[in-house]
Amino acid sequence: MYVIAGLGNPGKKYEKTRHNMGFLVLDEFAAKHGIKVRKVKHKALTGEGIINGEKVLLVKPQTFMNLSGESLGEVMAYYGVPPKNLIVIYDDMDLDTGSLRIRKKGSSGSHNGMRSVIYRLQTDEFPRIRIGIGSSGGSDRKDFVTGSVSGQEAGILADSIKKAADSIDCILTEGIDIAMNRFNTGKKKGSEDEGND
Repeated sequence: MYVIAGLGNPGKKYEKTRHNMGFLVLDEFAAKHGIKVRKVKHKALTGEGIINGEKVLLVKPQTFMNLSGESLGEVMAYYGVPPKNLIVIYDDMDLDTGSLRIRKKGSSGSHNGMRSVIYRLQTDEFPRIRIGIGSSGGSDRKDFVTGSVSGQEAGILADSIKKAADSIDCILTEGIDIAMNRFNTGKKKGSEDEGND
């Protein structure tokens, strides 16, 4: 069994914001596989399906971003899923807009949602898919991540959302190494490679 979690903030106000890339990717993936993510369980909206003969649980924590770990901690404990079978999808300001980075493990970086998840699970050794949203350019960080996107940026991110959803399929059917080789784009700002960040 795999748990696939998209991080974001609940409510209409945040639906199309940069900070909700995890939710948007999960919605895309769910639609692609005909999975309804609307059962309320473990402080989240959840939906179950079978992909490539493997049971998957899609999870959208409803705790607000900074407390995402409360929901995922409950899910992982209830189902007894090993961390290597958890895939977390979220936005990343340290990556150029539209870039994708799949990693097997790593720190939370500057992302409060991931910090909460790692704290609750007491491990950072689980796969993640990061969607680059670019930097705030000196404007208020909170306003930037919770701001809506439009124009060219919206088109770039829409394309990334589709690719990220495809990368989940690749992880499930062909493994994370192939997914990393096929879907990773761009490098983390200020480094040659982020290694196991």
